Amino acid sequence: MPDSSMENGLIIREIQPDDIDHVSRIYARSWKAAYAGIVPQAYLDDLKEDRWSPILAESPFTSLVLLDEGRYAGTSASGGARDETLPGWGEIVSIYLLPEYCGRGYGEKLLDAAVSSLKQKGYADIYLWVLAENMRARRFYERHQLRFSGDTKCIEIGGASLPEVRYVRHIG
Repeated sequence: MPDSSMENGLIIREIQPDDIDHVSRIYARSWKAAYAGIVPQAYLDDLKEDRWSPILAESPFTSLVLLDEGRYAGTSASGGARDETLPGWGEIVSIYLLPEYCGRGYGEKLLDAAVSSLKQKGYADIYLWVLAENMRARRFYERHQLRFSGDTKCIEIGGASLPEVRYVRHIG
């Protein structure tokens, strides 16, 4: 992916050290909106906006930020598969938007940028995990050529065991 792309006041670029706290805030606010009714509310209520800052600072993934007229609006992260059963695959680790930017096509732009980054790194197949109950995200991925693979797993968040489903797409 080019260092940055710009269209109609939108910029998507790799995050820089000065972006980390802003991106962490995007994660926290997005989680609170997207996962309400899915993740235990007490966990969401306790999320701090700087929770992801140390993780982002050390992340081995390519993290992108989407700016709208200079305002932080969204982020994505992608890289090589963390799942050892899928060597040679790329993984989209996350795509998050601040709630006020949902429904504007920005998620599609972040998804396209993440896919482009993975393709440029030589990945022909990609996957992502999404909470099974997150139907809005699942419909979004299905509209963008990702398909449910049949794979499921459970993760623990806030003391609850939550099922995730894997979506895949051939991009090469």
